[in-house]
Amino acid sequence: MALIAGPTASGKSALALALAEKHNGTVINADSMQVYADLRVLTARPPVEEEKRAPHRLFGHIDGAEAHSAARWAAEARAAIHEAHEEGRLPILVGGTGMYLRTLLEGIAPVPEIDSLIRAEVRALPVEEARAELARLDPETAARLGPIDSLRISRALEVVRSTGKSLRDWQEERHGGIGGEVRVAATILLPDKTWLADRIDRRFRHMVKVAQGEVEALLARTDVPDDAPVLRAIGVREIGLALSGESNLDEAHFAGSLATRQYAKRQYTWFRRQPPPEWERTDETQTNRLVEQFETKLL
Repeated sequence: MALIAGPTASGKSALALALAEKHNGTVINADSMQVYADLRVLTARPPVEEEKRAPHRLFGHIDGAEAHSAARWAAEARAAIHEAHEEGRLPILVGGTGMYLRTLLEGIAPVPEIDSLIRAEVRALPVEEARAELARLDPETAARLGPIDSLRISRALEVVRSTGKSLRDWQEERHGGIGGEVRVAATILLPDKTWLADRIDRRFRHMVKVAQGEVEALLARTDVPDDAPVLRAIGVREIGLALSGESNLDEAHFAGSLATRQYAKRQYTWFRRQPPPEWERTDETQTNRLVEQFETKLL
């Protein structure tokens, strides 16, 4: 199995498609936002023309009103990998969501169902109060999370409150991973940060111009909950404010580019430190050279 990971805009999709065309591959999405059908442009999903050049799986298969999860994706990815093997094709995982990849390879932590009342109480807390409470109950996890990382802070707090056991302790009991079942040939793209920032800026400028229709359609839906994950995709809020007249497209471009660069910085750090040391890290940006480098691992 081939695996291509790295920060947003680093060239992952181009490499995956090139490998798929050359090695009879199936491209399998590992990006938490590209699973949603509503935002092809804004999440940089492969265009239809590229999807026709090789089989693509788990792209745009979830409606925006649904809440997807790493556990659900891992089950879907396992099935897609099996399907590719059955068809004699090379499964090519590609994406920048480290939690998805880790869940697939290492397994799922058997965290029990969280008490609904506790969840509601935690989610109602201001992030500062939630983090202070987490620091009291689970100081190790609190120290690892940023002060405004509200989603992870809430998750860690609701777990320790509901189960009496820290999320980290639960995660040490992971099971169901496929890391020991398949040979993984992995490359992590970590290009020059200045190059990446410029690419992000240019790509988001294009998105602001062409993604207005899909953002408008998504925000007009009355069946999408206010806390739906798809609404957290970078650009939805920024372009939405411009569409409503509360800002303009130049401001949307500036804010969206900044948010994307900040996200890429977090991805960059995670992929540099967290994956196994034997996974190759490269700053190469030329797709043809990356294909040549990758092919030595597929032998």
